[in-house]
Amino acid sequence: MSFNLPELDRTRTKEAVEIALEKYRLFKYLSYEEREANITASSEERFHGPTNERSDQTAQVAIYNADQQEYRRQFCERIERAVKKLPPMERFLIENRYMVSDAEYKTDHKVYCFEFQPPISQKTYDKIRWKAFYKLALNLNVAVTINA
Repeated sequence: MSFNLPELDRTRTKEAVEIALEKYRLFKYLSYEEREANITASSEERFHGPTNERSDQTAQVAIYNADQQEYRRQFCERIERAVKKLPPMERFLIENRYMVSDAEYKTDHKVYCFEFQPPISQKTYDKIRWKAFYKLALNLNVAVTINA
């Protein structure tokens, strides 16, 4: 029995994982603004459709707010579970470079020179990052394979 891992398109897979991690940061560190129902009447004229249809705006807003919060919570938990499955060096790299609130202001150079103890080279950093991205892409189902 043999099992072949898929060959991934490095640049597109890296972009997909970075997009997922950016979405994680947005969901994790930005507050969610709940929608509210309109309670004032509109002065513009409205032409009605069929009279047998009902619209409950308050219920639609409540459902949206509950669903959106649950979606955000589940997405963040999914990313965190996937990162926790990584080996220690890969997990450290992903958490310190991509999962902190100020990740947009951190550079790769800062991470591999100052965060790792002892510091590692750029080449080693790139290898560790690609291994982590490969595993995360497969785990999060965002991998982009090469069409041969």
